[in-house]
Amino acid sequence: MQQYRSVVLVAGTALFVGYGLGAGIVSWPAARQVEALDSLVAEKVYAELASDKSPLLQGSDWLAKVASVTSPSVVHIQSQHRTAARGSVEETGSGVLMSSEKTPGVFVVTNRHVIQDAALADIEIALNDGRFLTPERVWMDAATDVAVMKISAPNVNPAKWGDSNQVEIGHMVLAMGSPFGLSRSVTFGIVSAKGRRSLRLGSADVINQDFIQTDAAINPGNSGGPLIDLQGRVVGINTAIASSGGGNEGIGFSIPSNLASRVVEELLEYGVVRRAYLGVKLDPTYDVRTARRLRLDRVRGSRVTEVYPNTPASRANLRVDDVVLQFDGVDVQDENHLINLVSLTPVGRRVRLLVWRDGREASIEISLADRTSLSQPSGAPLE
Repeated sequence: MQQYRSVVLVAGTALFVGYGLGAGIVSWPAARQVEALDSLVAEKVYAELASDKSPLLQGSDWLAKVASVTSPSVVHIQSQHRTAARGSVEETGSGVLMSSEKTPGVFVVTNRHVIQDAALADIEIALNDGRFLTPERVWMDAATDVAVMKISAPNVNPAKWGDSNQVEIGHMVLAMGSPFGLSRSVTFGIVSAKGRRSLRLGSADVINQDFIQTDAAINPGNSGGPLIDLQGRVVGINTAIASSGGGNEGIGFSIPSNLASRVVEELLEYGVVRRAYLGVKLDPTYDVRTARRLRLDRVRGSRVTEVYPNTPASRANLRVDDVVLQFDGVDVQDENHLINLVSLTPVGRRVRLLVWRDGREASIEISLADRTSLSQPSGAPLE
């Protein structure tokens, strides 16, 4: 990467020097004439720029329009809580005003870690128009780091959810929030990757990981703010950065809107997020050697290492060394991907698994149950 940067720098310098040498070949009187025309040329260029409708200007106007319609929905959040070791701790972050399909009212969606352990009275929400509010009620989900706060405020404009499944690598996005407490900040970038999982976040409770990665600048204080597509829709909730120094280094992560919106609706309707359960233990060290032993051509899917009794998996006759290749028609990338697919599938739904067993593919139907209604073995994961 450093070599590539050096090549770009040298190429730019060479272009500049070449232009200067070419200009120096002109005779002195001609050079003085060019200087005399500089102001006229500048005015002509300014006139062209003022009337130009280039794609760059049109794109810039479009981004400004997206920012203008979504910025009023973005809020700044401050919370305080006490700890035995550190005393009073203040957290700052961002959030976005949203509405619900089933529950009336206006809600602030943010990250759980922004308001965790804070009493309602110790949470302050600053609206875009300068009003300050405290929430009436709070719901949280540790497994996704999503929190929802109910507020009462007239004349507010909730944002709209987008479809994160339609977001592709390379699509342009805006990140909004209050980095370092600077409210109403907007940054621009692209979607750098999708399906980022197994991240080492500040809390080990964050189990459902399926992040969108973006190079739009995300800094401390952006947590809980929205990631916006070019239709002005919320396609993610910004939640983490990869950084050696604590600031933006071009690698930020957002919870996909399809995951966040489902969690929000579950919290508002049931108070908790109902998660389906398969009843197996998966292999986190599944590698090429194991794949070859199972006669697979490469590492695919997620390998089962244990099947717990009296679970959907045992009733469907799943076995140790089965490799789940597909879940309900979706190719399984790894064990964390399968955890997400299972736990966020509606409880009671009957799905089809494609598994690799004894050197060939087999199709199995399974009815998922509510994890909380099962007798889960001690220390068993969510699969």
